[in-house]
Amino acid sequence: MTPRLTAMLLAAPVLLGAGCAAIERYQVRDTQRMLAAAGFQLHPADSPERQEELRSIPPHRIVRRTTNDGIVYTYADPEICGCLYVGGPEEYSRYERLRVRREATQRSAGSAGGAP
Repeated sequence: MTPRLTAMLLAAPVLLGAGCAAIERYQVRDTQRMLAAAGFQLHPADSPERQEELRSIPPHRIVRRTTNDGIVYTYADPEICGCLYVGGPEEYSRYERLRVRREATQRSAGSAGGAP
């Protein structure tokens, strides 16, 4: 095997990993844009209580919780913004409509002009 081919084979996993990380970062940002557009409030994890809440929620997933005040939906992003997005049932419903609309748009864009 030539040194050039060896270098290319060794570099491939690094480049693929970087590409996957970029796609994941884009997806997280896209989700955050939709959460904000739906009315979720961004809360920086700038206090011990919020940092604990950030750690207690699976990252990049919306978690539904019942509190004394009603139902609360929380999205935690410990890696990119170190923040929480918090909303109620109305905001979550708006987010779901935006998400479904985006997925339908992506499906139709993916099928347009594609191979049969």
